[in-house]
Amino acid sequence: MHLRPAIFAPLGCLLLIGAAWAMQDSAPRTQPRAFREYPGVEYETFPLPPDYREKTEWLFARLMYPAVPTYGFRGNPDWKHGNANWTIDYPRSDRHLSEAIRRLTRLHVRSVEQPVDLDDDDDVFNYPWLYAVELGYWNLDQKEIAKFRDFLLRGGFFMCDDFHGTQEWRGFTRIMSQVFPDRPIVDIPNDDPIFHVVYDLSNRFQVPGAQFLYSHSMYEKDGVEPKWRGIYDDHGRLMVAICHNMDLGDSWENADDPRYPEKFSSLGIKIATNYIIYSMTH
Repeated sequence: MHLRPAIFAPLGCLLLIGAAWAMQDSAPRTQPRAFREYPGVEYETFPLPPDYREKTEWLFARLMYPAVPTYGFRGNPDWKHGNANWTIDYPRSDRHLSEAIRRLTRLHVRSVEQPVDLDDDDDVFNYPWLYAVELGYWNLDQKEIAKFRDFLLRGGFFMCDDFHGTQEWRGFTRIMSQVFPDRPIVDIPNDDPIFHVVYDLSNRFQVPGAQFLYSHSMYEKDGVEPKWRGIYDDHGRLMVAICHNMDLGDSWENADDPRYPEKFSSLGIKIATNYIIYSMTH
């Protein structure tokens, strides 16, 4: 991948405190699962980097989930074997962002991602930062909802992206309101540390998906206005960062495509950098 130099602004001195991360209650009770791959909706095979087995302090963790079989459902209903909604942009997006975080921070980052299944014992508790796409169509069961809630309350951070408009917002909140029925989804204030922990992101703008290249539209469906929303814990820590009406995953995925505007990839990578460092330090 050849990310443009404009993306890599100097960071100054970035100090990470102590160990990379630990859950609030206790150390993970199971060892992280070995690297695994699945076929994606867009990619069935993707070359592995030579150092993919390297043990590191951080990796890109992608949430696996079942989808509602309605409009918007993609691929295989047997979601545990890939080619499903959760694999959109996977693994190209994940690996491009991992390479960028290697360059932009002092984190020791694995070059490949890890799909995370909430049904896999306590594996999710090994990861400080979890990412998912297409959540207008997710469909967690009650056991998965309880595990997900526990992950967040024990110190986990969840970033979701690439869902658009009113219909998909309803699909997202149908599940998230069960995860946290007593916690509101709010707009993240512009002065929140998550927008300033590495980069000053006071002046954000909508980041469109690759559909922009042929539609020339900044938005999809009726998702005209980008929304940076979240859910906070009792201590004011942001647990859930919701990127609605934008497609940061596409901005990472297409960062080496000369047709996709650099300004979108630049902002998409900066937002992810801030979110990741915030998750490790707050």
